[in-house]
Amino acid sequence: MTRGFGSDNHAPVHPSILASLETVNEGHSPSYGTDPITQQAVEAFQHHFGPQAQVHFVFNGTAANVLALQTLTSGYQSILCSDVAHIHVDECAAPEFAAHVKLLPRPSLQGKMQFSDLQSSLIRRGDQHFSQIKAISLTQPTEVGTTYSLAEIQQISEWAHANQLYVHMDGARLANAVISLKTTFRKLCTDLQIDVVSFGGTKNGLMMGEAVIILNPKLGEHFKYRRKQLGQLPSKTRYIACQFLSYFKNDLWLEIGTHALAMAQQLRSSVLEIPEVIVTMPTDSNAVFAKIPKEWLRPLREKYFFYVWNEVTLECRWMTSWDTREEDVIGFCRAMRELSK
Repeated sequence: MTRGFGSDNHAPVHPSILASLETVNEGHSPSYGTDPITQQAVEAFQHHFGPQAQVHFVFNGTAANVLALQTLTSGYQSILCSDVAHIHVDECAAPEFAAHVKLLPRPSLQGKMQFSDLQSSLIRRGDQHFSQIKAISLTQPTEVGTTYSLAEIQQISEWAHANQLYVHMDGARLANAVISLKTTFRKLCTDLQIDVVSFGGTKNGLMMGEAVIILNPKLGEHFKYRRKQLGQLPSKTRYIACQFLSYFKNDLWLEIGTHALAMAQQLRSSVLEIPEVIVTMPTDSNAVFAKIPKEWLRPLREKYFFYVWNEVTLECRWMTSWDTREEDVIGFCRAMRELSK
């Protein structure tokens, strides 16, 4: 596969994180998360999210979201989410199938749900004929690379809890939002009373592995049983935990995210100089969304792979990652300029 801007999932494992796997691959160690490496990784999360954070490692992002949503709801309840949310568009109905929860997608503006629409969506409470809304799922950063501000999250969170609703944050690229907003994990999540976070690793330099972080202490009692039942309890948990331990060590997470964001900004600035390119979204994270002439798609994708986000409008998504090189950005933009002549 050619280098390109298809996804941060396409990037290799960061060398420091790959080295951590070799480091723990010596001798015997207790299983199912009872090993010292897993405990150290949990403590690293607690350093960033607070001592009350309950951290559970799983294999992938879909499972993290399913388990998080299952923790917040019962089978007759529903969750408000964006109409472009990953849980709604790209998880093959896993929340409905495995968590037995109904998703109620709401119209988004630049990837974000609007507070006024959320307010008007809270209807038929107590009506036994209607699936009862119990939670809100926020994607941060959103699927189109934008971010909710701290003020927007606070407004939604305060309103949600005042109405006995929980708040879930799908944070597959959460570190990028923290960096973009110049804040901390604690201020973005814990202090704003997010109840459960799906914390991504795979898109941020890990080989595999995600974490479910339960910040509301009232919600964690039954999680370990749900994780086991869903087939997401890793027997050799240390191989996931060590990656996160390396990710947080010496602020590697900050280095990875800062580089990806810088490359996205450089790409955005460069394509804005090409008349035929129309950038369609703010670039708050490591994604640039833009429309290009249809005849450019094939020659560009042959040199630098990327996805067409919307097949109707031909809006494209260009994603950067920890290993995106400046020469990749320069070469990609040069190819577009040649097509522009």
